[in-house]
Amino acid sequence: MQLELEGSLAFITVTLAYQGAHLIVIKVLVDTGAEHTVLAGDVVATINIAPQPTDLVHTISGVGGIETVFGRQVDYLQAGDKRLPAFPIQVGGMDYGFEINGILGMDFLIQAGAIINLRELQIEFAG
Repeated sequence: MQLELEGSLAFITVTLAYQGAHLIVIKVLVDTGAEHTVLAGDVVATINIAPQPTDLVHTISGVGGIETVFGRQVDYLQAGDKRLPAFPIQVGGMDYGFEINGILGMDFLIQAGAIINLRELQIEFAG
């Protein structure tokens, strides 16, 4: 799968499903420094992923700052041909001062067996 380089940041497109609805999300940052996968709340709201009164809300922090998020398990999250079923995501505002719809974190990259080839700007997945 081709990585799209913008400046020094590598982006891909992912697909997810939630309660039977499917969504393609562009401009998802491949981030080996992120522990969790985070998707933009305004994007995933289109398939009815929204905070519920019973959700636990917490903060995460990184180079982009502090983000308030809630968790949701999606039917699957897929990058390229690698689909991980019943995958937990974090949902937040993603207001970092540049266009970004998500962060594909180490939780997905490790489970998917990601192999990132920066010379060829490719990401592949084991198995």
